[in-house]
Amino acid sequence: MQSIKSRTAQRGAVAVLIAIAMGALILTAGLALDMGHVFLNKTRLQNVVDAAALAAARTLDDTGNTALATAEAQQAFGNNAAATGNRELSTAYGGGAGSLQVTIEYSTTLPPFAAGAPSGPYVRVRATGFTMPAWLVRIGGIFQKTVAATAVAGPRTLNVGSTVCNVAPMMVCGNAAAPNMWGYTLNAPVVLKKSTPGGQSPVGPGNFQLIQLGGSGAAVVRENMAGSYDACITGGSTIQTQTGNEAGPVAQGLNTRFGQYNGPMHGTESTYPPDVIVDAQNPALRAVQSGQTYNVYQGNTQVTAANINQLLYDYQDYLHDLMNPASYDYQPINEGGTGAFERRVLAVPVGNCTGTTNGQGSVPLLGFACFFLLQPAEQQGNDSFVYGQFISDCSVNGTPGPSPVAGNGPHIIQLYDDPNSSDS
Repeated sequence: MQSIKSRTAQRGAVAVLIAIAMGALILTAGLALDMGHVFLNKTRLQNVVDAAALAAARTLDDTGNTALATAEAQQAFGNNAAATGNRELSTAYGGGAGSLQVTIEYSTTLPPFAAGAPSGPYVRVRATGFTMPAWLVRIGGIFQKTVAATAVAGPRTLNVGSTVCNVAPMMVCGNAAAPNMWGYTLNAPVVLKKSTPGGQSPVGPGNFQLIQLGGSGAAVVRENMAGSYDACITGGSTIQTQTGNEAGPVAQGLNTRFGQYNGPMHGTESTYPPDVIVDAQNPALRAVQSGQTYNVYQGNTQVTAANINQLLYDYQDYLHDLMNPASYDYQPINEGGTGAFERRVLAVPVGNCTGTTNGQGSVPLLGFACFFLLQPAEQQGNDSFVYGQFISDCSVNGTPGPSPVAGNGPHIIQLYDDPNSSDS
C-alpha cells in the first residue's frame, strides 16, 4: 500500500515538473517568436522613419521651407507605413490619429542636434508609441511591447576624391591658396564659359573651358549641359578638358533648364525638365573682357556681389520665390507638374589654371563650386557666354570620398546617426 502511494506521489511530482518545464519551453519559444516579431516591426518602422527624414531633408534643401519639408515628411511616412507588409505599422499610425506619433524637428548643427531651430539644414523624424500585442509570452505576464525609431538627415559636402554627379561639363579656374572659396566672392556674378574665339583664356589658347564627362563631342556636351545624371567625376585629381567651342550644343543643352527646347533637345522635356522658376534678366547680361578674365555688365553698369540683388533676379530672389509655390512658372513634377527644383543650380569643377593647356589636356582638380544660372545662353554665331552667380552650396548626386570635410560646394543628402538617441 505504501509503495502504491509513493509511486502515485512520484507521478504527481513528475507531472508538476513537466508542467513547469513545458511552461518554461513555451515562454522561451514565445520570447523568441515575439522578439522576432518586435524586431521585424522595429526594422520596418526604422525604414519608414529613414525615408521620411530623407524626404524632408531633400525638400528643405530644395526650397528652404520647413513647412513644406514637414508636409513632405508626413506624406512620406504615411505612404511608406501603408506599404504592403506594414499592416501593423499602418494600423498603429492610423493616418496620424493612432497610438504611433511622429515628431519632426530641425537643427542648424550636428552634432549636437539642437531641436527647435527655425530652419535646418538637419531634420530629425521621431516615431514613438508603436505598440504591438504579445503572443506566447503572455504566459510570463508580458502583454505588449512598445518600440520607437528616429532618423536624422541632412547635407554632406563632397570634395576631391568624392564621386560628384550631374556636374556641368565646364570648368572654372580657382586659386589653390583659397580652398574654400577658390578666390571667388560669395554672390558675385561669374562668366562660367567664354565663347569668343579671339578672346584670351586663362586655361590656354583654343580652350573654351569645356571638359570631358563620359566622352567628347557635341552630343555629349549638349546632354551634359542639360543635366545628365551620368555626368560624374569619380575620385582622381585632374580634369580632362576638350577642344572646341560648341556654342550651339552648350546653349541647346543649358537652356532646357529655362524651359527652352531647341534643335536636338526638342521633345526632351520629361528627361530634362525646366526649373520651377525661369525668370531671367532684362536687359540681358554681357561680358566685358579684362585681361584673361571677364566682368559682367547689365547695360553700362558692372554687376558685382554688392549690387547684384538690386540689379538682377539673383539667387536670393530665387530662394525667396521657392518658398511660395504661387510664384512658380512650372509646378513641381511630384505634384503633377513638369518642373524640377534647382535645375538652375550647377555644380562645376574648379581647376588650377596656372599652367597652360592648349585645347584638350589635363588640369589639376582643386575641388567643386556651385553657381546659380542667371540667364539662358544667348547664342550669336560662335559667341555664347554662360553667366552664373557664385553660391555657397548645392545638392548633387554622388558618394563622399575618404576624407569628406565641411565647407562650401556641392553636397549630397544623407542619413546620420542621431547623437541624442539609440533608436537611429
